[in-house]
Amino acid sequence: MNRRVPSVLTIAGSDSGAGAGIQADLKTFAAMGVFGTTAITAITAQNTLGVQDVLALPPELVAAQIDAVVSDIGADVVKTGMLANAAIVDVVVAKVAEHKLDSLVVDPVMVSSSGDRLFEDDAVEAIRDRLLPLATIITPNLREAEVLLDRKLTSWEEIRAGVEELVAMGAGAAIIKGGHPVEGSEGAATDLLFDSEGLREYTTTRIESNNTHGTGCTFASAIAAALARGTNLRGSVAMAKAFVTKALQSAYPVGEGQGPVHHFFRFWQPGLYDRLHDDQVQEEAAREAAADR
Repeated sequence: MNRRVPSVLTIAGSDSGAGAGIQADLKTFAAMGVFGTTAITAITAQNTLGVQDVLALPPELVAAQIDAVVSDIGADVVKTGMLANAAIVDVVVAKVAEHKLDSLVVDPVMVSSSGDRLFEDDAVEAIRDRLLPLATIITPNLREAEVLLDRKLTSWEEIRAGVEELVAMGAGAAIIKGGHPVEGSEGAATDLLFDSEGLREYTTTRIESNNTHGTGCTFASAIAAALARGTNLRGSVAMAKAFVTKALQSAYPVGEGQGPVHHFFRFWQPGLYDRLHDDQVQEEAAREAAADR
């Protein structure tokens, strides 16, 4: 097979529960047909109930991972997630410029689904002032947008103004995700995009689920994967919205708290494992019979 497969580099934290972070990113990339690589920024001890511990990695190690990946495999798109502190943000900014990585999806991860804080105070200013202006698109949820804008967004009018302001601050495009309901959004999950073409709403029926861990990581990674495959920005957002919606609808119970979505909903088939197992047993039996002859 000589066909080149698009690649996406995720620069983010590791989730031991595998619902969010680089684990969710890699599952999304695989499900959407791109090759995923990683530069890990932090190691978290967490599960579906919450985050027990966080260790940010040395910035120079983050830089070394980026160099190692890009110098050999390359990166059609870069996606950032949990960056932990300003020193790591600055390393990412420097490496994006050094390697001319001009397709960048920024997911400004600040708090886990369980409410645990995942960044130091100095990271916010660094993301806002130095990383955001490099972003092809930034994908905050409502709470993250409020932190970046330093004000509450309590109505659709305020959210519309907020998403436009994120672009005015330097991002190529911005989308504020509708996972947190606001007045007037009952029964719907509406993501609001602002780009060079103006405002665009992406609305689906709200899915009430306990499996919401990693939805933000998955959404941003799906955008990155679609961009890497050559889809335009608005089409990539639409594909990501559809992917997350189906992954939520297909989720299965994991753990006692907020479980993950089902990234591989397209590939799991009832009875598939049993059929593969039966085929393998039959092949082994045939080989043994041939060897006995």
